[in-house]
Amino acid sequence: MIWKIPLSKPDVKESDKKEVLKVLKTPYLSLGPKLAEFEKAIAKFAGVKYALGVSSGTAGLHLIIRALGIGRNDEVITTPFSFISSANCFVYEGARPVFVDIDEKTLNIDVGKIEEKITARTKAILAVDVFGQPADWPRLEAIAKKHKLFLVEDSAEALGSVCQGKKCGSFGDAAIFSFYPNKQISTGEGGMILTDKKEIADFCRSSTNQGRRSAGPQWLEHVRLGYNYRLDEMSAALGLSQLKRIEAVIRQREKIADLYNKKLNKTAGIEVFKVGSGVSRFVYIVKLAQGLNRDKIISELAKKGIQCSNYFQPIHLQPFYQKEFGFKAGLFPIAEDAGRRTLALPFFNNLSEKEIDFVVSCLKKIIR
Repeated sequence: MIWKIPLSKPDVKESDKKEVLKVLKTPYLSLGPKLAEFEKAIAKFAGVKYALGVSSGTAGLHLIIRALGIGRNDEVITTPFSFISSANCFVYEGARPVFVDIDEKTLNIDVGKIEEKITARTKAILAVDVFGQPADWPRLEAIAKKHKLFLVEDSAEALGSVCQGKKCGSFGDAAIFSFYPNKQISTGEGGMILTDKKEIADFCRSSTNQGRRSAGPQWLEHVRLGYNYRLDEMSAALGLSQLKRIEAVIRQREKIADLYNKKLNKTAGIEVFKVGSGVSRFVYIVKLAQGLNRDKIISELAKKGIQCSNYFQPIHLQPFYQKEFGFKAGLFPIAEDAGRRTLALPFFNNLSEKEIDFVVSCLKKIIR
């Protein structure tokens, strides 16, 4: 379907296209200088020692889990209110998810409920910066240190967000960014691993490239089980070009969110999702009043050419997780309530005020 106003839309400028075309004129379409340049720029931006380009944020999370040695019968504490890859990444390795309900205001993991879930099998905490809102990293780091646990940051949605003066992507043992088309910057598919620990960086770089020892004369020597999780040169060039205007992107997205806030303020049936300072917006979310039929609202907006969506269906209620681990409704009531009532409205860099007015007008009429 061709949407009049899509839910998201990548912002690819002529300058971005020129950078990609430059790569196509070189002999390096993979494992070339643009990837190294992009990695260096991301590391500097996030304030970490190492950044490694990968084929997706999911691939990055998977490699971090392997680098930390998390495997069969281990437990990882995480949030049920997230995209599914933040739990899949350790389920791939045989570890079990231990979900903790979320904070009603931030929609991030409720840090106050974590310690009661720690057991002798707990190996790590994986927290998510949901919708770009930073998790409570100082408290998370204190808990991880106290119980000698690994700490992983899924910052797929929070490129540019700041928590107490530090950029998201710089917390815990390792972190990831995602560059999927709905993110602040996009490489189509793609992601980045971030860490200050050389052993994690070395393991992930080798595992990204089929488990090779190096890219030198020992090119066909494989020292571990690896994957093809590489990020190509064209994607790196696109990401590097877009990263140069990230601060302007963050400001523009905040401006769009402010317009939505003002136009939806005090609208019956709608609760505006409030974020703290230093948040780099990923999506624009509202919470519908109890009793409103979200599916019906999404359907009616679609008839107007407006694409909207639920965000998220809690992971523990996904069919695979219910079948595999026996999760059921009622275990995490705050996450489940958010899963029933959150509605994502169209949100992207070039969304105009005229388009916002149309979305808001239609939404209000449908709710009435």
